[in-house]
Amino acid sequence: DLSKIQPKLCADIPRLREGGVGAQYWSVFVESATQKTHTSLHEAMREFDVALRMIRSQADFEQARTADDIERIHKAGKIACLIGVEGGHMIENSAASLRIFYDLGARYMTLTHWDNIDWADSATDRPEHRGLTGFGKQVVREMNRLGMFVDLSHVSAETMRDALSVTKAPVLFSHSSSFAVNPHPRNVPDDVLAKLPANGGVIHVNFTKEFIS
Repeated sequence: DLSKIQPKLCADIPRLREGGVGAQYWSVFVESATQKTHTSLHEAMREFDVALRMIRSQADFEQARTADDIERIHKAGKIACLIGVEGGHMIENSAASLRIFYDLGARYMTLTHWDNIDWADSATDRPEHRGLTGFGKQVVREMNRLGMFVDLSHVSAETMRDALSVTKAPVLFSHSSSFAVNPHPRNVPDDVLAKLPANGGVIHVNFTKEFIS
């Protein structure tokens, strides 16, 4: 019951209210190992169902699909809820799946998670593609066309550079930190940070200790 404080969970409505949170991204996430059993898309749809039912079950929540939605919902005294997809493995190499995710409300997708996928290298796997493949670049362009943030947390530095060279819209790092400060492979090197002002992208600093130390 998210209307009550849930100490074992990361979020609940009383603490969101106490923290003054106006908009919250909920992440659709399944382990990247599911790509080996070809169940990533199936499991992702189950997670979308959970997220949408959770949002609709709470009077304090309302789903947002646009920036205007966020402002309207916030002014109405509710918490605007958005959905992100935490790993490109969940589209199972299908631009059609990506478009369906968008229609369900997904407004960012992290290109990889812990493991490489068929079209992009992860920061925490052995280099395979040296960045994005041709299909990976098509995915970035389609995300631009749809209006979905390209999230570059978890991806390799080469994937970051490839995505920045292709994208026509600002990118997002949903949970990353500076490699120069803390040389964890997930963190962002200085040359990539230097490219962000021209792109207009944003890095959300990560405080999860396993990811930054």
